[in-house]
Amino acid sequence: MNQETKYSEQELVALLMQRDNRAYSYLYDNYAAALNGIISPIVNDEELANDVLQEVLVNIWKKIDSYDPSKGRLFTWLLNIARNASIDKVRSKGYRNSKQNLSIPENGDMNIGSSVSQPDIDLIGLKRLLLKLKDDYRRLIDLSYFQGFTHEEIAKALNIPLGTVKTRIRTALTQLKTMI
Repeated sequence: MNQETKYSEQELVALLMQRDNRAYSYLYDNYAAALNGIISPIVNDEELANDVLQEVLVNIWKKIDSYDPSKGRLFTWLLNIARNASIDKVRSKGYRNSKQNLSIPENGDMNIGSSVSQPDIDLIGLKRLLLKLKDDYRRLIDLSYFQGFTHEEIAKALNIPLGTVKTRIRTALTQLKTMI
């Protein structure tokens, strides 16, 4: 594939739906690092992270027809698939990685991106966007998407209702969507 080929999100989705191999290569070249940035901190094992990444990419290829652009951007859909696959993989092995067994920090000082390698998070400009969120929202996004805690685990650890956690995360994602 030509290194200078660029697809708009709509073009990429259309080509993936047509099972175009060049589009799949483009997807890998342009999204794998960001997806791995979500997967790695959750599974906390490089070899397992690579396996999950491959499973995620195959899953995307198989399920691209279920992507609905009216519900969100392709990138958000991809990140959710990667996050969910990572959590499923860790749980399917019958263990929780050390990050999930750690207690959630009591103080409000979250070092956003500390659990994701700096180049990956900066590559997509996410760190800068996260810093624009209110502290409560930023903390929930960090715990959920970068550290792999479930909504239930966050609610229990922070002693706030599950519905509140879900609402704040949804609000934070909506705010991030408008920033992107």
